[in-house]
Amino acid sequence: MTVKIDFIDLNAQQVLIRSKIDAAIKKVLDHGQYIMGPEVMEFEDRLASFCGVKHAISCANGTDALGLVLFAKNIGPGDAIFVPSFTFAATAEVVAWVGATPIFIDSLPNTFNIDPESLRQGIKTAKELGLHPKGIIPVDLFGQPADYDAIQPIADEHNLWIMADAAQSFGGHYKGKPIGSLGEVATTSFFPAKPLGGYGDGGAIFTNNDELADTLKCLRIHGQGADKYDNIRIGINGRLDTLQAAILLEKLNLFPEEIKKRQVIAHRYSEALKEVSTPPFVLENTLSTWAQYTLILPNTLNRSALIEHLKNKGIPTVVYYVKPLHLQTAYKKYPVAGQKGLPVCEFLANHVLSLPMHPYLSEDSQNYIIKELIAEIKKQA
Repeated sequence: MTVKIDFIDLNAQQVLIRSKIDAAIKKVLDHGQYIMGPEVMEFEDRLASFCGVKHAISCANGTDALGLVLFAKNIGPGDAIFVPSFTFAATAEVVAWVGATPIFIDSLPNTFNIDPESLRQGIKTAKELGLHPKGIIPVDLFGQPADYDAIQPIADEHNLWIMADAAQSFGGHYKGKPIGSLGEVATTSFFPAKPLGGYGDGGAIFTNNDELADTLKCLRIHGQGADKYDNIRIGINGRLDTLQAAILLEKLNLFPEEIKKRQVIAHRYSEALKEVSTPPFVLENTLSTWAQYTLILPNTLNRSALIEHLKNKGIPTVVYYVKPLHLQTAYKKYPVAGQKGLPVCEFLANHVLSLPMHPYLSEDSQNYIIKELIAEIKKQA
């Protein structure tokens, strides 16, 4: 018998809400307001309420969300923005867009998130290079919020703003505060594989700053003012499609229950695998949305052989991330924090493995994954 397990099963959710999705799409087709239709405003209101912030500004994707904030803050050449190296390229990419310099920061070995001490070294490095430190973009990697209580004092000391990159953590909490309400501004992505994902691209920006919100709304529509042909800023075409907003409204209804299901699946993995690997560590009083379930494998394990074994058993796995950003061709020219490189994120890149994770992963499928993983790890021991 051939076993087929999806790394992320998007169809299982669709089966549950297909009739509601179809009705939502039909409503948009009937009213015909495909750009900035009423569903977009309704979705923004729901998002703001969900996160407990004054403003949720939707946009075309999570990368645009990050970039729009940098545009709004007039970041440019000579400015330094501090970003983790162990993450997806978008976080650093937007800094390069505006001509600023990303300074790559190392990771904490337990949470995989930005290391505050490395951040201090990165600020020192930026000043030694004659750059102007302006902001920090912590990434809430794999669904867990960064340690904002440790980062905020550093930001305050150096007069830096914080933009929380919550592309993977939306729906989680940090010490009683919803994701989206941390930092001066936060962003997220609705890419289909994200915990709250659409059926295409989408993103959002969250803030309590009225002036920043007004600027962002202007920038996402070509910098237009009161009239669409009166452009008061240089902007972008960064709007969220009405159809995506309509779909995401329906998916948002399921989201809280799906987050609960993710907790059960993550806990089951961690309990079963803690003797043969290092399961993800979650900060106290913090709720991860488990965008990915990522283990640290034993140092002596042949990861490639393990991946191949699991693949042959019908179990997909992914390495997030095979190469830290500071080692990638496009980003090698940018500085790293301190004088000793970024050893933790380089170690992680060689030893992590992400397992199938989604709210609809059955207990039988998960038990099968666990059994095959443990068997191969023990075989290699």
